[in-house]
Amino acid sequence: MNILVTGANGQLGNEMRIVSRGSQDQYIFTDVNELDITDVSAVEKFVSSNDIKIIINCAAYTNVEKAEDDYNMAELINATAVRNLAIAIKQNEGLLVHVSTDYVFGGTKHNTPYREDDPTCPTGVYGVTKLHGEQAILEVECKYLIIRTAWLYSEFGKNFVKTMLALTSTKPSINVVFDQVGSPTYAYDLAQVIFNIVEHRKYEGNNGIYHYSNEGVCSWFDFAKIIAGYAGHSECDIQPCLSSEFPSKVARPFFSVLNKNKIKNTFDIKIPYWIDSLKHCLSELGKYA
Repeated sequence: MNILVTGANGQLGNEMRIVSRGSQDQYIFTDVNELDITDVSAVEKFVSSNDIKIIINCAAYTNVEKAEDDYNMAELINATAVRNLAIAIKQNEGLLVHVSTDYVFGGTKHNTPYREDDPTCPTGVYGVTKLHGEQAILEVECKYLIIRTAWLYSEFGKNFVKTMLALTSTKPSINVVFDQVGSPTYAYDLAQVIFNIVEHRKYEGNNGIYHYSNEGVCSWFDFAKIIAGYAGHSECDIQPCLSSEFPSKVARPFFSVLNKNKIKNTFDIKIPYWIDSLKHCLSELGKYA
């Protein structure tokens, strides 16, 4: 089976390259230079000519702050391009695996992990456009798996772990917000889940929206402290602060914890604890002291 991975140069896309080695299927990895997913004709032609039966969409406009001043581009990548992928894969009678975000909820539900069927209420352009992407898939009515995740990090690209490693190794002190709570998610673990579902054809008859993050909960402050501790960056004084102390164009979710029972039960998976996965990532980066 031929499988297309879009956004292949990002965090999740790079992890998909790693986990799919040795697959029984033929994986084709593209980013914007190989395939412009905002061009529906180009997508339809690529999917048809390569007989693509599954698209794993890892492409997204993820700069939450910049999106507030760049709505059209965020909508183009997070919604229009997703619709294009859905249309093309439906024509080829295949499956779209699409990665979405906790930002579709807005993060105002303070004490109960979000279920897949909880009402959506995005507060910024990023969340709004990602929700539009989900809605586009449902409107096209292709076969689909939508996997919402949160607090994604990896060895690749820009992310919180790499930022904290840099700051705590060079700054005498930093302030990190403690009033935003969520579950860090190692992109490698998410890639493994997607690969497992696809490789063993577990998606058959399981159309739907699912939630995935690593197990456990922490604040960004706790996350930073653990990163610095395992990296041996003991000289940096990390202090907690309020979100209000960091001016932002968009309201960040205060609560990003996702209920993962559906994905665990449907696909029979065991999800790693976030600290164990962080150790793995730090080891890959050569930063686990």
